[in-house]
Order: sequence, then C-alpha cells, then structure tokens
Amino acid sequence: MNAISEKTYNKIIWALSIAIPVAVAILFTIRIPGVERLGFLPPIYASINALTAIILIAALIAIKSKRISLHENLMKTAIGLSVLFLLMYVAYHMTSESTPYGGEGNIRYVYYFILISHILLSIGIIPLVLFTYLKAFTKKFEQHRKLAKITFPIWLYVAITGVVVYLMISPYYV
Repeated sequence: MNAISEKTYNKIIWALSIAIPVAVAILFTIRIPGVERLGFLPPIYASINALTAIILIAALIAIKSKRISLHENLMKTAIGLSVLFLLMYVAYHMTSESTPYGGEGNIRYVYYFILISHILLSIGIIPLVLFTYLKAFTKKFEQHRKLAKITFPIWLYVAITGVVVYLMISPYYV
C-alpha cells in the first residue's frame, strides 16, 4: 500500500469518526411517526455488548496463543457486532423517548459517572478501532500492537459499561 492510499484511509477514518457521533446525535432528535416503539431492543443490544466483550477477550487470548487467523476473525466479528449494536441503539431511540434513571442517592452518581464515561469513550473508540484495524490491514503489525494496547481496554470498558448501564436503567423502562 502506498502513502497516498494510507492517507486516503486516514481521511476516511477521521470523517467516519466525526460523522458517526454527529449522525447519532441528530437521529436522537428524530422520532419516526407511525412506527411502534421498539421496546424489545434494549436487552438485545445489551446482549450484543456482552457478546462483544467476550469476543474481545477471546481475541486477546487468540493472539497471545499466536492463533492469528482466529484473532482476525474474532476482531472482525467484534467490529460487526459494534455496528449492529449502534444500528439497534439508534433505531430504539428513534422510536422511544429516553428513559430517565430512577435511582436515588449515591447510586445515581455512580450511574451517571458510568453513563457519561461510557458515552464519551464510545465516541473516542471509533477512530481507535478503525486505526488499529487499518494498521493490521496494512500489515504494520508493530504499530497495530502498540495501538491495540490502548484500544483494547477502552473498547472492553465501553462494551462492559454498556451492559452495566442497561442493567441499571432497565427497572425504569416503561
């Protein structure tokens, strides 16, 4: 791959890293009239987050065991699951109002800390995942490894806290 191609990929990654959160924010303001509330989706996309966390851990074990092909397939699956999660999450919020958290006392602060860190890191993880994947795709494995050491724990945190947020808010769904 020549430098021009990698520059093009870099531009695409940055464009996606900005466009995805902006599109999600805009779509959150849109309600689809006449479409029934998709209230069945939250436990499904929470399960997808849980599965993503498990797959990320399995991928780490695979690469530590030098099972490169398995690692690659698991990482592609984790990316695919993250995209599926995002589509379901947006679809749910386009058909439903946000559910207010009903917990009181200190647990409320814990919930909002987890929620806010989850949201901010879920935005930041987009370019990290894409650049980490690009480094592997372009066979720059040393750069891939260095970036993956940053990407992996953040992505794992986002996946796990997605489940935690769901479990904390689920008693308040109507």
